[in-house]
Amino acid sequence: MLTLVLAAVAAALLGVAFSGAALPALVRDPGAAVRWGLPATETLTELAGSVTLGALVLAVCVLPRRAAVASTRAARAGIGTADGRAYPRSTVVAGFAAGTWTLLSVVHLVLTYANVAGRPLDSASFGAELGVFVTQIDLGRTLLLITTVAAVVTALALVVTTPTGAAWTAAIVLVALWQQAQLGHAAGASGHDIATSSMVVHLVGAAIWIGALAALALLVRRVGTDLSASVARYSVIAGWCFVAVAVSGLVNGLLRTTGWADLTTTYGLLLLAKLALFGVLGLLGLAHRRAVVPQLATRTTDWLFWRLVLVELTVMGAVSGVAVALGETAPPVPEEPPADPSPAYQLTGHPLPPEPAGLRWITEWRWDLVLASAAVAGLVVYWRWVLRLRRRGDSWSMARAASWTVGMVLFFWATNGGPALYGHVLFSAHMVQHMVLAMVVPLFLALSAPITLALRALPVRSTQLRDDDSRGPREWILTLVDSHVGHFLAHPVVAAVNFIGSMLLFYYSGLFEWSLRSPVGHLAMVVHFTAAGYLFVNALVGIDPGPRRLPYPQRLLLLFGTMVFHAFFGVTLVSGESLFVADWFGLMGRPWGPSAIADQQLGGAITWGIGEIPTLLLAVGVALAWSRDDDRTARRRDRQVDRDGDKELDDYNAMLAGLADRDTHPTP
Repeated sequence: MLTLVLAAVAAALLGVAFSGAALPALVRDPGAAVRWGLPATETLTELAGSVTLGALVLAVCVLPRRAAVASTRAARAGIGTADGRAYPRSTVVAGFAAGTWTLLSVVHLVLTYANVAGRPLDSASFGAELGVFVTQIDLGRTLLLITTVAAVVTALALVVTTPTGAAWTAAIVLVALWQQAQLGHAAGASGHDIATSSMVVHLVGAAIWIGALAALALLVRRVGTDLSASVARYSVIAGWCFVAVAVSGLVNGLLRTTGWADLTTTYGLLLLAKLALFGVLGLLGLAHRRAVVPQLATRTTDWLFWRLVLVELTVMGAVSGVAVALGETAPPVPEEPPADPSPAYQLTGHPLPPEPAGLRWITEWRWDLVLASAAVAGLVVYWRWVLRLRRRGDSWSMARAASWTVGMVLFFWATNGGPALYGHVLFSAHMVQHMVLAMVVPLFLALSAPITLALRALPVRSTQLRDDDSRGPREWILTLVDSHVGHFLAHPVVAAVNFIGSMLLFYYSGLFEWSLRSPVGHLAMVVHFTAAGYLFVNALVGIDPGPRRLPYPQRLLLLFGTMVFHAFFGVTLVSGESLFVADWFGLMGRPWGPSAIADQQLGGAITWGIGEIPTLLLAVGVALAWSRDDDRTARRRDRQVDRDGDKELDDYNAMLAGLADRDTHPTP
């Protein structure tokens, strides 16, 4: 760990010296302590945050819990006491790392203000100006939020003891990483949206990759005989992180360069150095998986594991240090906004797109690397599961696989294509995106039965078997499906109320405006309505486990109620004269297309049309399923009659005969 810290700080200082960022400023110089201390502190802050997230990820899905669970059960039975030392408490490591992260974040905030303001640390008015910085300036507020998140994570990590608690704590860490992605070059890049989303993917992937390995190295003696399984599980996660960091880093580099000539600049040379170190890291990771993991199960010594871990962590630290230096260097592509930005640019942060005519719904794109990565990962994982089943000799319907593929392609288009681009400036286009995500995509996803496929395909390799009370993908799926919350949300009535009620709440509150102005709000909208649509469709015609499905007549009643709601909501929009988020859609300054209120009325018609067609198809599906269920029941009864005779019919005939006998021979 010390090697990692020293390598990272040394690389950061060398990179700053190479870039010239440490030279005295020409206007206001904050002093050498700030110029040299800021990059070092920033590197250590990122490493502490990475170890925090990595240790939590180990607790969520990597480290064994067998001994801890056994000792706790024995204590509850009155046999001895619970031994917390039996379980490698990675949450404790996360707590101490988060505490370090908090302290370093405070120092980083102070040095950042001194650097941007050109104020020495011993300036007489430094404290008062720092207060203004953290309360009124966006950069200061963001850094203060990151520090606050780190402090909250410190408190939570020291008290959670279950994978579920660790998962919620890790989700809070992601808030800080998302805020961190808003800083640096991503905030001013010409492609702000793709730059920010790619930076989120980059930071999360790098933090889990670096932090989990560092935390595993700290806990290796506590893991003991479970080291091989733990390393194998981490290795799978590291592979995904490698791809995420590689793709996001490539996208970020392309956004800030225009050609080969830009690679000869200071920024370009630092970028090449980072790519070279990253390539070395990828080769080390591959060697780690192929050589170390199989031998850990049989070797009594782990010197090979330590050698590769130290080398890999050293290169990781070097990559982090160069990344910090890269962030301090001006890229070749200018980051200034247009000299005379349009109203649309001032509102949305990107130029007004051309009029959505013809094929522009397909040819125009607004990239979101987070959602695009989710769609691609969904395709890769689903088809890998299908191929695993086929290699085992099991079958899986190609119609279901095709349904998942269509759903993911539609999800990719709706979140990165024309609906995403025009949905930011046109209410009608937003409704196209919304209804595709809430009604069309869930129909294909539910029919593809992804949860059923996952439960059949996982686990595959013996190194992934979860017989130690840890939670892998299969265990987490079962935990979510079998939980009280999962059963509640999957209930057909609750799913229908959530589907209908959340739409009303979304559009008639400030949530709609939040989704337009905030990337986090937009992501929350996409995730919520896609998930709500899946739960609703799965409760009606799906195959996946979870809901207690209603009888077919009640399912049809739910569908008809949904159709009535869509009709009512659509008619309300068509006939309404009050503009949603008037200071957004009304001030867009479009030279083309209908007026804002006419476009909103068009959006109401789209809501009505797109919402009714999938609902009608669902009604047809429920009716067909009802008919097939009746046929199966009839065939099952026929087989029973052929085997055992028709007892019900015999009893009925006997009853009729008895009635007839009483009529012909009345009792005197």
